[in-house]
Amino acid sequence: MFRRIAFQVILSAGWRRRLIAFLAGACGALALPPLAVFPALAVTFTLAVWLIDGSYESGSDARTSGRRWRHARKAAAIGWWLGFGYFLAGLWWLGKAFLVEADQFAWALPLGVIGLPAVLAFFTAFGFWLSALMWSGHWTRISALSLGAGLSEWLRAIVLTGFPWNDFGMALGGNIYLAQPAAFIGLHGLTFIAIVLAAAPATLVSSNRPAMNAPRRKRDWLFNPATAALAIVIAIGIYGAMRLHFEPTAYSQHVRLRIMQPNIAQDSRFRPEEKERILKHYFELSGRETSSGKIGAASATHLIWPESAFPFILTRDPEALARLGEHLPAGVILLTGAARREDIRQGGRTTGAFYNSIHAIIRGGSIVATYDKVRLVPFGEYLPFSSVLEKLRLRQFVTVPGGFTAGASRQPMVVPGLPPLAPLVCYEAIFPGAVIPPHREGARPGLMLNVTNDAWFGITPGPYQHLYQARLRAIEEGVPLVRAANSGISAVIDPLGRIISSLPLGATDVLDARLPLPNRMTVFAANQLLAPGLCALLALMIVLAGLWLDARRKIPAF
Repeated sequence: MFRRIAFQVILSAGWRRRLIAFLAGACGALALPPLAVFPALAVTFTLAVWLIDGSYESGSDARTSGRRWRHARKAAAIGWWLGFGYFLAGLWWLGKAFLVEADQFAWALPLGVIGLPAVLAFFTAFGFWLSALMWSGHWTRISALSLGAGLSEWLRAIVLTGFPWNDFGMALGGNIYLAQPAAFIGLHGLTFIAIVLAAAPATLVSSNRPAMNAPRRKRDWLFNPATAALAIVIAIGIYGAMRLHFEPTAYSQHVRLRIMQPNIAQDSRFRPEEKERILKHYFELSGRETSSGKIGAASATHLIWPESAFPFILTRDPEALARLGEHLPAGVILLTGAARREDIRQGGRTTGAFYNSIHAIIRGGSIVATYDKVRLVPFGEYLPFSSVLEKLRLRQFVTVPGGFTAGASRQPMVVPGLPPLAPLVCYEAIFPGAVIPPHREGARPGLMLNVTNDAWFGITPGPYQHLYQARLRAIEEGVPLVRAANSGISAVIDPLGRIISSLPLGATDVLDARLPLPNRMTVFAANQLLAPGLCALLALMIVLAGLWLDARRKIPAF
């Protein structure tokens, strides 16, 4: 049965071939949070191997250099369809943002829901093209796929500001046990491993016709890359379980956190005229008594509010800032997201630059620290190629004149009572290796603070995907993460990625928690490129060995 399926996939052509690739990619999205079913990715890449096998023609010269380029183009086409299915199934929830102000953005919904996956699929197409150029006639071809698709995912994380959302490595990163190797190899290292493990079942069927039709011996099923892959997955899980068991969470004895999750809808109610209602809601919720007997915000040392908490410019509203200062109990520091405006004088005229910021505010209303977001969301916070797109009457989702301006650089925040703090606004938390600001020796940040507003996406997989990608940063860096989200999911996460406490998506509540202490610096944090680079180098060595064996044995293609 297994061989029959492989035979049908390899021989498929035309629209059937494209449909198989599309459905294989869509199946892979099941490996992402909140479902996180890793075997779903095995379906995706097992079929991917057979589809690339089918890109080669019969004959002993099918893998010669003259024909590799043509077959690589065929593989790229299949890669595009697979990537399109994967990103469409994994990012459909982006359409919710276009319906928040449906009168202005509903017409553009297909551009976000279909257009973005179609663009991202070109990275997968490139990965398949590169893999096909390195394809061999035996099991080493799964390393070629791991190397090609892994490099394309790395490029996706850096090209045009980068968008590493739903990297293939999240199939492992979404599981707390399987994610633990990220402390050594990071997300991109997980991606190389996830692809090769997921593609391994394809080796149960040979890529050439004579071997495919030959009867398989019992030991062929026992001593096979697929069996080795299963053993590796089990070994990773055991390692993760042991690491979590033998490294308990340590807590600060001096810091008590209260996170407010106001759950304010991202619609017409979030307007300047709603200022009084929103402030009243914040004050009442922040002071709410909890079932554990806490006496409101006074029981905390630090109160945390989410991204863009106010429908007005806080620093330009002295009355609102003073009221905040009055409501803060003595000794409590407020950390809150807020839009900030700075006047810039150029050529005799004054213009306003808007920043998406985090403020630290003490009793009395004084701002003692500020961070301006560096990585802005294209089309959400600013409009790329604005001189052209504005003529088409396009604008960014967040309504500020000219869009937000990026902060100058990532800098730690120094907040009284907290260790040096690495601030992260919204999707800044999804970039591996870029969440901890540069620091002097001995001044490594001991906390990551992620404020976000996922209300744009409602009750969909989006906020779950965002949470688990942020959680992986804690494992990579060995630093705890505190997350305040407007509509959820707010959480406190320890350096091994354990969610110590959290509030569910869509809840209106407060979360009281202690602050976990950081671990020693991880291998990944010390050198972000070393381990992923070694994974790629190992894959390359296996690929070269496979090509050498092909040349020596003259293995015919299917």
